[in-house]
Amino acid sequence: MTDQRIAVVVLAAGQGTRMKSTTPKVLHRIAGLPLVAHVLRTAESLEPEHIAVVVRHERERVAAEVTERVPDAIVVDQDEVPGTGRAVEVAVQALPADFDGAVVVLSGDVPLVDPASLRRLVQVHADAANAVTFLSAIAPDPTGLGRILRDDQGAFVGVVEHKDATDEQRTITEANAGIYAFDVTHLRAVLPQLTTENVQGEMYITDAPSLIAARGGRIDVLRFDDPWLLAGINDRAQLGDAARVLNDRIVRAHQLAGVTVQDPRSTWIDLDVTIEPDAEILPDTQLIGATAIAAGAVVGPGTTLRDTEVGAGATVNRVDATLAVIGDGASVGPFAYLRAGTVLGDGGKIGTFVETKNATIGRGSKVPHLSYIGDAEVGEDSNIGANTITANYDGVHKHRTEVGSHVRTGSHNVFVAPVRIGDGAYTGAGTTVRKDVPAGSLAISYAPQRNTDDWVSEHRPGTPAAEAARRAHGA
Repeated sequence: MTDQRIAVVVLAAGQGTRMKSTTPKVLHRIAGLPLVAHVLRTAESLEPEHIAVVVRHERERVAAEVTERVPDAIVVDQDEVPGTGRAVEVAVQALPADFDGAVVVLSGDVPLVDPASLRRLVQVHADAANAVTFLSAIAPDPTGLGRILRDDQGAFVGVVEHKDATDEQRTITEANAGIYAFDVTHLRAVLPQLTTENVQGEMYITDAPSLIAARGGRIDVLRFDDPWLLAGINDRAQLGDAARVLNDRIVRAHQLAGVTVQDPRSTWIDLDVTIEPDAEILPDTQLIGATAIAAGAVVGPGTTLRDTEVGAGATVNRVDATLAVIGDGASVGPFAYLRAGTVLGDGGKIGTFVETKNATIGRGSKVPHLSYIGDAEVGEDSNIGANTITANYDGVHKHRTEVGSHVRTGSHNVFVAPVRIGDGAYTGAGTTVRKDVPAGSLAISYAPQRNTDDWVSEHRPGTPAAEAARRAHGA
C-alpha cells in the first residue's frame, strides 16, 4: 500500500426519488448493511487520514448512520448548489488546509466496489504521480452513465454525462465508474472553475479531469472488466440486482473457504456472518446479521437465523431464530421458533413446533415437541414432556420458571410462574404446577378419573359411536 496521505470523500446527499421510499437511498440495505456502510467499509480499507461524507436529504438520519459506523467521519452539508462537483467542493473545503495528499471520491450508492480495486486505483495514482486517476468499465447498457471520451490514439479527452452527450457519444460503451483519486492541489485549483452550464444545471465533478488536463496534470483512466463497478443504485430493481451479485460473491467466498452451500441460488448470507469450514448450509436458508456457524454444523433447509450462534456439529432444520445460542451437537427443529435470549446447551434438543424465549436449556436437556418455554431456566439432562408451557405472564409482569437437572415432566403440563421444579423431580401427565416441587418429588395435580358406564347408549343412541359400543359389548 502506498505511503501517500489519503482522504476519502463519500457523496451521500441524493434523495433517490426513484426508490419511492421514505428511507434515504443510501440507507437501503443489502447483505445486512446500508449502501453507505458498504462504501464506508471500502473507504476504511485504504486507512485514510480523513473520511468526509457529504449529506443533504434526510441529513440527520444519514449522518447518524455515518457517525455510528465511522465516529470520526467529517459530516459535510451540501448547500443549495446542486451536483457532484459542488458536493466534492464542500467536502474538500472541510478537509484540513494543510492536507496535501490524494482525495479519493466515492459514491454512497455504489456498494459493489471492492477494496482490492480501490487499492489498485490508489497505488497506480501514486506510482504514476497522476493528477487524476479514475475507474471505467464497459457497460452492457450504459444508459444514464457518463461516457469516457478518447482521441484517435485512445488518450483521454474528457467525460460527458449521458444527458449532455450527442447521439454519437451515447454509442460509447466505456462508462465512468464515478470513482476518482485526485491530487488535492490540482483539485483545489479547478473546483472554482466548475459551472452549471449543462442540461441538468448542476456542477459536475466529471468536468474536473479535463480541466486538470488543461493545466498540465497527468490523467489516467483504469478500465476494469467488472461492470458492477458502475452499479449505482437508483431504484428497487437495481437494489435487488446488486443484492444478488453481492450475495453470490459472499456465498462463493464461503464455499472456497471450505463451507458446503448446497443451493447457492436459494441461500442468502449477510456480509458479517461467519461460517467455519465443514459446516453445511442447505437450501432456502437465510443467515442474517452477526450469525456464526461452527464447524460441522448443518443448517437448513428452510431456516432463518438472525444474530444466532450455532455450535460445532449442531443440526438446525426449518428453524426461525433470533439472538439465540445453539450449543455443540445440539438439535433444533423442524419448525421451531427460537426468540431472543434462547440458549440451548451442548447436546440439547428443541424439537418440532416448540417456541422458546429468554430461556436457558441446559446441556443434554430436551424440549421435544409442541411446547412454549419462556422466561425459564432448565438444568442439565432434563426432559420436558410434549405440549408443556410456562405460564409466565400475569397480565402485567413476566415471571420465571426454574426446572432443575435430571427432571422428567409429563405431557401437557402447565408451569404457572414463578415456580421451581427441583433436581430429579417428576411431574405427571396433565399436571398444572402452581407450587414449587421439591427435589426428587412427584407432582400430580389432576383429579381421579371417573367412568360413567353406558353413557353413550343413553345419551347418543343411534350414533356410530353407540353402535360400535353395542358391538363391543356383544349385544
